[in-house]
Amino acid sequence: MKSAAVIQEAPAILAPARQRLNRAAVIFSFLSIYVIWGSTYLAIRYAVETIPPLYTAGIRHLLAGTILLAWCLARRLRPTWAQIRASIIIGTFFFLIGHGTLHWAEQSVPSGLASLLIASEPIWVFLLTAIAARQWRLNATLVAGIFLGFGGVGLLMGRSALNSGPAVFVGSLAVVLGALSWSVGIVYSRRSHLSGHPLLLSALSLLAGSVQLLLVGSAVGEYRGFSFASVSLRSWLALGYLILFGSVVAFTAYNWLLEHYSPTLVATHTYVNPIVAVLLGWLFAGEAVTLNVLLSTAMVIGAVMLVDRGMARLQPGS
Repeated sequence: MKSAAVIQEAPAILAPARQRLNRAAVIFSFLSIYVIWGSTYLAIRYAVETIPPLYTAGIRHLLAGTILLAWCLARRLRPTWAQIRASIIIGTFFFLIGHGTLHWAEQSVPSGLASLLIASEPIWVFLLTAIAARQWRLNATLVAGIFLGFGGVGLLMGRSALNSGPAVFVGSLAVVLGALSWSVGIVYSRRSHLSGHPLLLSALSLLAGSVQLLLVGSAVGEYRGFSFASVSLRSWLALGYLILFGSVVAFTAYNWLLEHYSPTLVATHTYVNPIVAVLLGWLFAGEAVTLNVLLSTAMVIGAVMLVDRGMARLQPGS
């Protein structure tokens, strides 16, 4: 009888501990996609100081993808040829063009400015989705968000980027191109209806993108004049941070959150990441936070919130 009582009491004892563990996991996961992803812009800036940009992105995604793929294989997850083919396309849009342009641009573009331009992605996703579906469903909230977002991006390009010189302006255009490419990848991945474990699909896309980045980096001659001995300690630490925390930890947390919470709640990281990036750029890299930057930040974040809310109102039953 005593052993039976102990067995009955065990779940009651373990329940609070399990709740604390789950609460800690939720808090850690949201902090990961809020703070870690917001900090990756500064880490990229430090990494590309002494490592060629496409090699930086390629090495980052190669190691991160290998770690995630090993994890998937240990869990006996096996890719199909359809998943591999789709991962090559997604890897092109997400990582070759999306991250390749971002890493290249941050040789001259401040990390805070880059994060604000990237934050416009939800607007591009909505526009591209409407174009692909050949169906325009609008409401006042969506229209306001689109115009406010383009106004914020225009203010950034016309004042912060153009006034900082041609290198920053061209780099900013490259960041916008990367944001547009990433949005194309999102629309493609949604319309492809590809089934499979999200972590496995992420690993395959990372690996496909990394191979393309390393090949293109070599084709454009990034190996010329590059040696591992010339890489600074700060760049090595930044690259390690991007691999372990930016790609593995935060990406795993992101996938875990999507399995347990609504995409709308998880997508709130798009509001927080630019604030974190601008703040860290100001604190650690001496990036100027002018009135124009603050106004653009408010406009872009407000636009993303309006677009998200407007798209939610278009959903059936809302």
